[in-house]
Amino acid sequence: MTPVEKISEDELRTLQLERLRWTLRHAYDNVPFYRRSFDAAGLRPEDCRTLADLARFPMTTKHDLRDNYPFGMFAVPREQVRRVHASSGTTGRPTVVGYTERDLSTWADVMARSIRAAGGRPGHIVHIAYGYGLFTGGLGAHYGAERLGCTVVPVSGGMTSRQVRLILDFEPDIIMVTPSYMLALVDEFERQGVDPRSTSLKIGLFGAEPWTEGMREEIEDRVGIDALDLYGLSEVMGPGVSQECAETKDGLHVWEDHFYPEVVDPVTGEVLPEGERGELLFTSLTKEAQPIIRYRTRDLTRLLPGTAARPYRRMEKVTGRSDDMIILRGVNVFPTQIEEIVLRTPGLSPHFQLMLTREGRMDHLTVRVEARPGCPAERRDPAAAEVTAAVKDTVGVSVACSVLDPETLERSAGKLSRLADHRGT
Repeated sequence: MTPVEKISEDELRTLQLERLRWTLRHAYDNVPFYRRSFDAAGLRPEDCRTLADLARFPMTTKHDLRDNYPFGMFAVPREQVRRVHASSGTTGRPTVVGYTERDLSTWADVMARSIRAAGGRPGHIVHIAYGYGLFTGGLGAHYGAERLGCTVVPVSGGMTSRQVRLILDFEPDIIMVTPSYMLALVDEFERQGVDPRSTSLKIGLFGAEPWTEGMREEIEDRVGIDALDLYGLSEVMGPGVSQECAETKDGLHVWEDHFYPEVVDPVTGEVLPEGERGELLFTSLTKEAQPIIRYRTRDLTRLLPGTAARPYRRMEKVTGRSDDMIILRGVNVFPTQIEEIVLRTPGLSPHFQLMLTREGRMDHLTVRVEARPGCPAERRDPAAAEVTAAVKDTVGVSVACSVLDPETLERSAGKLSRLADHRGT
């Protein structure tokens, strides 16, 4: 554990305020968007005298990043940017993020800290199945693992049967991948006649998509590893913003010396007290190339106190997003609610997708879920009926359910798109 992870709360708050005031000044002086935003709110960087004053400053949204595509949010000359990452841009312009040499070093540090908190140690072999390229997952995990002193196997996503062979041959201690793709790997182990619990894997760091405690239990039971939650997002840094500790598994410690968290009411924007659930915001405290102020992550969580393991505040496991919420006939529905039902239904795999359609003036939701390998055909209709009944009983809406063959639903970069909205087609 590094010395900064052991500092007192008072020392941490002092450090945060110092870095926050630097960030606000850096953004105001060097990013025209933030100068206009602060001026419109009648604020200057020096108006932030306490950490609570940050709540007076405007929020930043994904639309703001897209509107300033490609390099309009950079706070340093482009020549000082050593790397650029970007989102897929499937719903419009991609969001672009840049890193100076110091930013990349900071990222490696916080990612190394995350892997160590999860139980990783120098010399461990780390199998990285996050996608490489413009997506931040693969390279973020890669440089963090190297910084910690691990041996990295940079497999990236896809070629599932090859991934299984490499795990068997290279005998890694740690795997870093999306939880849904981890289950696809488990299915492939079993298809090849290999007991997933017999492998060398001891630790899994899973992120890039919301996942439930039910999925954690399934992974740990089927693979025999410690499954830990890793959180990050490209707009703030990438993976390594917060991490569950192996000692407790009770929330993700936010690395608050680099990222300042707030939780707000997603409708009013009001900052909520610690312990109340709302939308998570982040302000970077040390980023040079692209400082971010009060970024709306759309992730729903709550902040909790630190633990004996580490003093940094924790964020509760993210199991939903405000922009993933489906309002179906007046009822709020989250994909993770459906996941919990699917996971406890015999014969069904965790791989599912929600399909929204419109018939006349009414929206309809169909749960498309893959059967587990070996699930008999006569089990599929009863399983679909169980899902339909359980959603009605626990969520309060009527849905349809269709049970598909294994490996029917398309995966992208190791992730399964949970929502397919066909109401406009």
